[in-house]
Amino acid sequence: MQFAGFTLRNNLFVAPMAGVTDRPFRQLCKKLGAGVAVSEMVTSNSLLYGSEKTRRRANHEGEVDPISVQIAGADPAMMAEAARYNADNGAQIIDINMGCPAKKVCNVMAGSALMQDEPLVARILEAVVKAVPNTPVTLKFRTGWNRDNRNAPTIARIAEDSGIRAIAIHGRTRADQYTGDAEYDTIARVKTLIRIPVIANGDITTPEKARFVLDYTGADGVMIGRAAQGRPWIFREIEHFLATGVHLPPPLVSEIHQVCREHLADLYTFYGEDRGLKIARKHISWYTKGLIGSAAFRRMMNQLPDIPSQLDAVDQFFGRLAEEDSRLRYETDYPQELAA
Repeated sequence: MQFAGFTLRNNLFVAPMAGVTDRPFRQLCKKLGAGVAVSEMVTSNSLLYGSEKTRRRANHEGEVDPISVQIAGADPAMMAEAARYNADNGAQIIDINMGCPAKKVCNVMAGSALMQDEPLVARILEAVVKAVPNTPVTLKFRTGWNRDNRNAPTIARIAEDSGIRAIAIHGRTRADQYTGDAEYDTIARVKTLIRIPVIANGDITTPEKARFVLDYTGADGVMIGRAAQGRPWIFREIEHFLATGVHLPPPLVSEIHQVCREHLADLYTFYGEDRGLKIARKHISWYTKGLIGSAAFRRMMNQLPDIPSQLDAVDQFFGRLAEEDSRLRYETDYPQELAA
């Protein structure tokens, strides 16, 4: 797929997720089949550029191209400066966040709150595109502010006119947060109105759902968020299904054990032992969610005080699974029900 000047291995995108799509997770998803992985959003407040969190989010060392960095804010000049800062520090694509529904973001009129002010949207997009003329700029937003104000078609036209190279649309309004089912009619309509690539996002949890959304909306690609938490191999499963119409077999327990182990090692190195231990807990919980005996394991694992005991618990858990079956098996229909 051609996207923002890059040739991608496929049309599968990792959605930017705060506290999730750090460098270790992005690298893992790309290794397991994603074409693009967008970073956690980086503040446009220049006073925070030197903070540990911002520096870590701007760390792309060893990351596979293309490197896409999402910026968030509501002031055109500050957003332009943030784009320049990140482009100067390795970003090959600048993505603008107008999709986050979190109150702490929307209360300062950033994220999806911006969709209420279409003239401001235009000023921000034009300022960012002008600030980084040699770096493609993309935009992520929602279908609208609420169900009575689904203005994604208008925002999409503004984006194209402003020089945005591609858009991603989450099939919910800001008021919906992450509740209810994503709707794809708005995305399908937007696709008929503009010429730049459109990426569909929301509730894409299985290879079949990815195929359906691509066919229904006419979108150029799909973006996957929560369904990839603890299941980053979903990208290769979808890639294979879209290419062949056939499902890959469930992954080997031994392989996922190794994937988890390598991910944890990367987290410990990236964050340091103390913070890495704590961040690893949520990833281990996601990896084991729905697996036999995982509820008791997660309760125990979250109390472990150090890395050696955490790794030992992971080894024992996957070791028990492997004794039962060489392939990963879930107690429930995990991909369809628990990842939504």
